[in-house]
Amino acid sequence: MSQPARDVALKDIAIKDVVIVGAGPVGLCLALELAALDLSVTLIDAAPYTALASPDDDGREIALTHASREQLAAAGIDIPEEQMASIREAHLYNGASPRGMTLASARGKDQGREGQDSIGQLVANHVIRRAAFEAVRGVERIELVTGRRVSALGTGAGGRSVWLDDQTHIPARLVVAADGRLSATRRLAGLSAQIHDTGQRLLVRRMAHSRPHQQTTWSWFHGERGLALLPLAGDTASLVMTLPPHDAEWLKALSSDAFAAEATRLYQGSVGEMTCLDALHDYPLTVSRAEHLVADRVALVGDAAVGLHPVTAHGFNVGLASVRRLVEALTHHGKAVEDVGAAAGLASYARHHQRAIVPLWHASRALVALYSDTRPPARLVRHLALGAARQAAPLQWLMEGYLAKSPVRR
Repeated sequence: MSQPARDVALKDIAIKDVVIVGAGPVGLCLALELAALDLSVTLIDAAPYTALASPDDDGREIALTHASREQLAAAGIDIPEEQMASIREAHLYNGASPRGMTLASARGKDQGREGQDSIGQLVANHVIRRAAFEAVRGVERIELVTGRRVSALGTGAGGRSVWLDDQTHIPARLVVAADGRLSATRRLAGLSAQIHDTGQRLLVRRMAHSRPHQQTTWSWFHGERGLALLPLAGDTASLVMTLPPHDAEWLKALSSDAFAAEATRLYQGSVGEMTCLDALHDYPLTVSRAEHLVADRVALVGDAAVGLHPVTAHGFNVGLASVRRLVEALTHHGKAVEDVGAAAGLASYARHHQRAIVPLWHASRALVALYSDTRPPARLVRHLALGAARQAAPLQWLMEGYLAKSPVRR
């Protein structure tokens, strides 16, 4: 009998329908959707069980579109309303120019749906992770193996063998890599990827402020520096800074009071005086895209498929979309319960997801190049682009998504 989602000793086990490598929110959501199809699922993650069950607060805020919220809820991932902060308006500026672009919720309907009064909702990353893990607990068709890394992928008749670093092997009809933009599983499957270290650092910190944010995001492009303010509950916000390493190190060396004073200056007093609420978090910024999304009985989802620059604002939403497209392709093409790893379903998934992510990938790279260029012609082009965005619905939609979801602005 299958065991509920907890640590299990796996020896001489029967073939699984699906092995998912990576128990982040994308991997957990996929496990829930596949288990709902009566498929047996094993989740593998290198992190210990306790870290997955009670994740640390990493300072990051994730913006969810309305479609993503609905997908999480349908999978059984319940995020309390009080843990969400709505974004109702977004302001975007080119450097110190007083004239920016304003995107209000009336022009920011997600997917064209009526009756919604926000661009999206911000939720702390660790809240999403905890809710996703809680949803998996007790699901009979999902097993969880923690504290183990995948060391090799083998090929057998009608399936793949997943070898762990303790020499355990798990046979499966389908292996899904959900282990991030530097995915080791992707490499083991022989799937190449473009990986680009931007050389930038991402600093994140929650702040209190003296003036209300009106549920509005502010974003400034300053050449190599990108600044964003994301509205949270009450008079608090998340500051997100994309910086060259030397600027990041200077800010990290400041005391809390000095950091707050500098943040108030950098953010032009948009929400008044600021004070620090928690520690400063620092992350490298790497982007990646897999050349191919599938191999023999292997599929890539989430950041293992494409790790977008945060300028797109769609990273997590695109990850959830990959789950939706994979499940739809498997059920439509392959009679999933009979052979979830059949080539037809995987090919359909790859075709549809590539069609969606390739334009985002190229648009994000172009946008980053434009806004990191400090030469006067580039500044003029940025100014003209923001002006055009007020009139062009497709570009306006892209900017709305960017402002609503991801915490980096360049």
